[in-house]
Amino acid sequence: MAKLKANERAKLPAKDFGLPEKARSAEAKKETGNYPMPDEGHAISAKRLSRMQREKGNLTKDEFDRINRKADGILRTKPED
Repeated sequence: MAKLKANERAKLPAKDFGLPEKARSAEAKKETGNYPMPDEGHAISAKRLSRMQREKGNLTKDEFDRINRKADGILRTKPED
């Protein structure tokens, strides 16, 4: 998984984020805490990071669940080799 640069994050559609309401503008997409998931590697990372943030009390249960549903959908739909 390659790290997304701020300008790459800004170009992603809001639907590619675990919390799309926090990624409505190009500037908001550059910030942390909106969980971009353009690929499998980022989906796995979003699951791990959201678990850590939930344990720290920085995510609500609803936000945590939404991030994980989005990530699970990406991981389920991976193309077969």
